[in-house]
Amino acid sequence: MSLPRHHPLFSALNDAQWSALQPHLHGIELSPHQRLFAQGDRAKAFFIVQSGTVKLFRLSSQGQVKIMRAVSSGQSFADSILFMEPPRYPVHAEAIENCSLVAIEREAYLHALEQSYETCRVLMTRMTQRILAHWDEIENLSMHGSVQRLARYLLSAAPRPHTAEVRLPLAKSQIAAQLGLAPETLSRGLRTLSRSNAIAVQGAQVRVLDYTVLRQIADS
Repeated sequence: MSLPRHHPLFSALNDAQWSALQPHLHGIELSPHQRLFAQGDRAKAFFIVQSGTVKLFRLSSQGQVKIMRAVSSGQSFADSILFMEPPRYPVHAEAIENCSLVAIEREAYLHALEQSYETCRVLMTRMTQRILAHWDEIENLSMHGSVQRLARYLLSAAPRPHTAEVRLPLAKSQIAAQLGLAPETLSRGLRTLSRSNAIAVQGAQVRVLDYTVLRQIADS
């Protein structure tokens, strides 16, 4: 297991604090579609993705899947359990592809937070950014049409502001579910964005041809 010391969740720890945390970091390998945890499971750790993509989702009483978030390399997830009593995972987590993760034991990291005010600030900043992103998602779902929702999704997935290849982190049907769209509506949206010369689509790859046009559509 190789975990960069400079990851934001660890960068403010001094050498002694980092050394004390080492025995409480564990590597995990997941195969495609392998479940990491289920909603309601007792939570003893949170995670950082080193490679691959993990989907976080909930199931309705009818068994419908609602994708909450797709988590990729360098991103953390389930860190909200740090401040829950009792700590239980609020979603299901499942690998989309082969994944390498690092699990960070909850109690050990809480102890590290007690020792490092700067690490507390970093964690709170990341959580605040995630809350704001959820508010943006609610606005996107409630106040924008299907093409605008899709454009905003692609903008969030694309390095910017230059032309970029975007590998869709989820199957198109799952992206449609995340955006509150029917699969055929998503396909029409991709065609609309392609006709506007904002993007080009080939399978799961989307090439952003004109970031400015895509932004204008997202904000229209």
